[in-house]
Amino acid sequence: MNIMQTARNLSKNQLFVAFGLIALAVFLSSNAYAGSGGAEFDDVWSTLREWTEGTLGRIVAGAMILVGIIGGIARQSLMAFAMGVAGGMGLYNTPTIIETIMSATLEKAAAVTPAVVQLSNGLGG
Repeated sequence: MNIMQTARNLSKNQLFVAFGLIALAVFLSSNAYAGSGGAEFDDVWSTLREWTEGTLGRIVAGAMILVGIIGGIARQSLMAFAMGVAGGMGLYNTPTIIETIMSATLEKAAAVTPAVVQLSNGLGG
């Protein structure tokens, strides 16, 4: 019986030590900021964007739609056609989506903040 209690106490102590180390790591960690560097890859991104939104991207998107149509006819289902169209549209719009997500800013935050405060607690100032 004494061995079981010792094992339980030991496991509880290890748990407290682990939580203590995690808390210490959180409190002693420094701030992390997203990098704004990487200008050396701008040429690569421009090339990929030109390929996907240019003639090559249109050809590949058209081929995806064509394969979707053929697959839809072969399977007698509109789902293959829909997947081809969605794939083509996704390929063409991928650079815009990536740039929108990665460069998201809060340009209108100053104008919207009072309305959000009013909506959130009803005590807007």
